[in-house]
Amino acid sequence: MTPVLLDTHALVWLLAGDSSVGNQARELIDAGAREDALLVSAISFWEVAMLAQRRRLTLNLPAAQWRRQVLELGIAEIAVSGDVGILATELEEFQPDPADRMIAATALLQGATLITADASILSWRGNLVRQDARR
Repeated sequence: MTPVLLDTHALVWLLAGDSSVGNQARELIDAGAREDALLVSAISFWEVAMLAQRRRLTLNLPAAQWRRQVLELGIAEIAVSGDVGILATELEEFQPDPADRMIAATALLQGATLITADASILSWRGNLVRQDARR
């Protein structure tokens, strides 16, 4: 089974039961969960905490507890390592957002399919396996 990495918004949508997650993405997510191959980058927890702090996202729990809840669901957290950081700088013609670069680099290093609805990631010409979260 190819691992499945959730982009930050896909993780939030999934946990909120948002209908924005499409059928193909849901099938990949469910398969990843069954095989203990459903992943999230640690940088996504930073993004969620920042969005909650800025009141651009409402969490039902403090960010640290929300993170624990995610991990208790069996979603594996992948650390932002030196390898991830270096690869993130080497993604040619990739958007400048550092968190998106870290997430894409994590997916590449894990050999994972990235579930995302980010148009710039979906249209990037790089060798990243990805699935539109809305399909």
